[in-house]
Amino acid sequence: MNDDLQHGGALDAMQRMFPQAPTPWLDLSTGINPFSYQVRIANVDSARHLPTRESYRRCQNDMAEALLAPQQYLLLAPGSELLIRLLPTVIRPKSIAILERSYGDHSRVWQAEGCDVVEHRDPLELADRVNAVVVCNPNNPDGRSFGREALETARSALADRGGWLIIDEAYADLDPALSLAPVGGSPGLIILRSFGKFFGLAGLRLAALLAPQALIDAMSQRLGVWPVSGPALEAGAQAYADLEWQRAIRERLARTRQRLDEILANAGFYNVTGTDLFALVHTNGAMALWQRLAEQGIYVRRFAWSDEHVRIGLPQNREAEDRLERALQIVTEPPCSSE
Repeated sequence: MNDDLQHGGALDAMQRMFPQAPTPWLDLSTGINPFSYQVRIANVDSARHLPTRESYRRCQNDMAEALLAPQQYLLLAPGSELLIRLLPTVIRPKSIAILERSYGDHSRVWQAEGCDVVEHRDPLELADRVNAVVVCNPNNPDGRSFGREALETARSALADRGGWLIIDEAYADLDPALSLAPVGGSPGLIILRSFGKFFGLAGLRLAALLAPQALIDAMSQRLGVWPVSGPALEAGAQAYADLEWQRAIRERLARTRQRLDEILANAGFYNVTGTDLFALVHTNGAMALWQRLAEQGIYVRRFAWSDEHVRIGLPQNREAEDRLERALQIVTEPPCSSE
């Protein structure tokens, strides 16, 4: 599998694949906020010494308050990707239902552990037949969301049988009403939270696990004494405490996503879903579209499982929007989309 097919963001690989493409490249391959939070480094020594328990607790407290989550059931970690890979070492379900066409690492990790994985359009319906259920809420890449009532019903059914509902809330900061973080720590409930996407600081590698105490303790043993770097703890504390920025950025992202939808519609793409951090375009010949955009130095996300979908992240400014709009006008020839 090529690097870009797995996660996006492999700009170096794209530059090698398309050496004649105009530069600078416009990277729209990830669902990361292009308007990142501006961290004010108050303690320049945070990268010079080991992270302190005080800095950990400050970040943990500010994150818990922002998520309305119980702090005692919130464990900080260096990215949700690591948590996904460590979960099979903490819980060992024999069978697991996962939302189909979702974040691929969930399925890959459990399959690698020999788990019986069932990919299903609505895995919550299988809560009484499997040992665990995994959903992304909202889902990546199509933006589909699950209501709290349906999630709670599934959690209760699984917990009664010693099972688990695992919710990846990587994009839930866009719509806090979707989150089950306020009931974090409930029996049978595991929540994964990501910092980097919404705050636009993916390189800092900060995430959290919300789960019952026994699972928190087991995961903490695996992460070690200093699981998160000092700069990441400082940035996280600042960002989660800045509730006004969070409210304002949600509005800005919604406006930017609306402009992206208009650009896509003007190019003839009307079957579009997603979140306020990316658009999933349903179109015939998606791989050809991906390649023709790449030849113009525009990197969007393709998928190994489909030749009918590409995902396009938010352009950072008007210049990037105009460049994308011009490129789409060049590469598309009606009919180019399916409604």
